[in-house]
Amino acid sequence: MGICASISSSSEIHDDTYGNENAVFYRGIYNTNPNASQRIGSTYSHAGSKGLNQDSAILYQDYGIEDGALCAVFDGHGINGHIVSQLVRNRLPSLLLNQRNAIAKINQSEINTKQNDEKLESDQQSSPTKNFLKWKEACVSAFKVMDKEIKVLDTVDCSCSGTTAAVVIKQGEDLVIANLGDSRAVLGTRTEDGITAVQLTTDLKPGVFSEAERIRKHNGRVLALKEEPHIQRVWLPYDDSPGLAMSRAFGDFVLKNHGVIAIPDVTYHHLSPNDEFLIIASDGVWDVLSNDNVVSIVSTAHNEEAAAKAVVDAAIESWKQKFPNSKRDDCTVICLSL
Repeated sequence: MGICASISSSSEIHDDTYGNENAVFYRGIYNTNPNASQRIGSTYSHAGSKGLNQDSAILYQDYGIEDGALCAVFDGHGINGHIVSQLVRNRLPSLLLNQRNAIAKINQSEINTKQNDEKLESDQQSSPTKNFLKWKEACVSAFKVMDKEIKVLDTVDCSCSGTTAAVVIKQGEDLVIANLGDSRAVLGTRTEDGITAVQLTTDLKPGVFSEAERIRKHNGRVLALKEEPHIQRVWLPYDDSPGLAMSRAFGDFVLKNHGVIAIPDVTYHHLSPNDEFLIIASDGVWDVLSNDNVVSIVSTAHNEEAAAKAVVDAAIESWKQKFPNSKRDDCTVICLSL
């Protein structure tokens, strides 16, 4: 139950036999040059053995600017997790851009009011640090609005359902990374020893000390079950539920008063000529493959179109070998050529 979404001259999403469009490609308004490169990456999503594929993903070309891109993976959980992950995938990109544009207008108005010096204005607009701070503010604001929109849904109960979000926004040579939960973003960077993996996000799980500390301050409980001592989960103060395996997420409103938050961890990376590709994947991939494994698979793939599927295929095979008696998690990958 996978889908490979690759960028081709027709901008089509190439479904596999099952045709489940969990991972999609969207082309922005700036790509009008017929001679421009048409292949910047690929996406692929495959259902695990637990039922519906609750992962969603989007690769958005020409996001914000002509040389821009947005890559995001959403890993749903709970009975309505698949609905939440698709809703966020379809709504969050426009929310982020709207918030960024609104902040830019406010800042521009303040600059014009305080100072008419054109050089100062130009310097302030081109500063990577200032641009990142605007995007960071936009990410925090957009995630907050997104969580509120999910909460007021009349037709979907999200008290114990939600989704993670690993979002990377590329604006020229700047990467803004907004992370919520335990999906992961990794760079493939060329060094003297070959392609090296550089992890861009922290897996925000209850076992992380700072995350557990926040949850416990809000009377949430963090502990592992006897049958799975390696997995720390979040529980209500006086009830053995719901056992959430991440510390930040959209939805999961039963735990929002007990330390689980929808505030992303927002970081910055300036691309160098040695940065060759970006990988974002749901935790179903990282549970069985290391960063180095995944970077090696992508670097040896036949082309950009084949890269995401190659990683998912390797993850599925690794699940069979490492956990033959366990239900396999959904696996979703985005690969972006830099």
